[in-house]
Amino acid sequence: MSLLEVKKLSVIDTRSGQQIVQDLNFTLKENSCLGIVGESGSGKSITARAILGLTSPWLDVTGEAIFNGMNLIGQSNGVMRKIRGQQVCMILQDAMTAFNPLNTIGRQMSETFRENLGVKKKLAIDMAKVALHRVHIHHPEQVLKMYPHQLSGGMLQRVMISIVIMMEPDIIIADEPTTAIDSINQRDIVEQFKLLRELTGTSIIFISHDLGVVQYLSDELLVMQNGKCLEYGKTNEVFSSPKHGFTKYLINTRLSLTEPFQQSMTSGVLSCL
Repeated sequence: MSLLEVKKLSVIDTRSGQQIVQDLNFTLKENSCLGIVGESGSGKSITARAILGLTSPWLDVTGEAIFNGMNLIGQSNGVMRKIRGQQVCMILQDAMTAFNPLNTIGRQMSETFRENLGVKKKLAIDMAKVALHRVHIHHPEQVLKMYPHQLSGGMLQRVMISIVIMMEPDIIIADEPTTAIDSINQRDIVEQFKLLRELTGTSIIFISHDLGVVQYLSDELLVMQNGKCLEYGKTNEVFSSPKHGFTKYLINTRLSLTEPFQQSMTSGVLSCL
């Protein structure tokens, strides 16, 4: 059953007339993962932001993104705020800009849980500690007292992932969530996504340059270039029999760059045997 259905999604820059995304169509099924890959500037991140109403005011978004019978495109900010964070969560690519520099990590995490889940302060703080443990952050009590500038980009990315995992939304849109994380911690984070999906049925849109991660995690794959869909289908079929020349190029040139992740996944499996 389809959880999110995107039809003829287009994004145009009204200042220049440039078409950033053109007539994009895809479906996210319940308890599934859709991988979106493509070069920088292909429209991957803009597609995710357009669905959630997070684009700049000079970008004109048209088309449909049907979620729970509602077209998310064109909805008011008030309506979208009730959906974002509870039913659909997004992990941003730039973790540095996702946190308020004036508040501690603990305060921001607990306020997020209190606001979206309706829990009391003590439980929210306990949830923050559990969340950090789940993404293998050591000494969570100390991290909760720190300010964003005291943590690396990779650490902030893991904090952001931990918040979303604890929210257990219907859909997680993850925009390059493992970019700033080393290959060993990459494996742990990807396994958390996989486990979350198995335990809660959360569906995931996973945007990444890393074909190794996408191949491991996703059921279906969407390949983009210049704002258009070049190839869309089951991940194993796209990887084994790519139809478009650009897809073949991505697979041939990028897989060699994902060897650290593949090796870490293999060593992780072997260590469990």
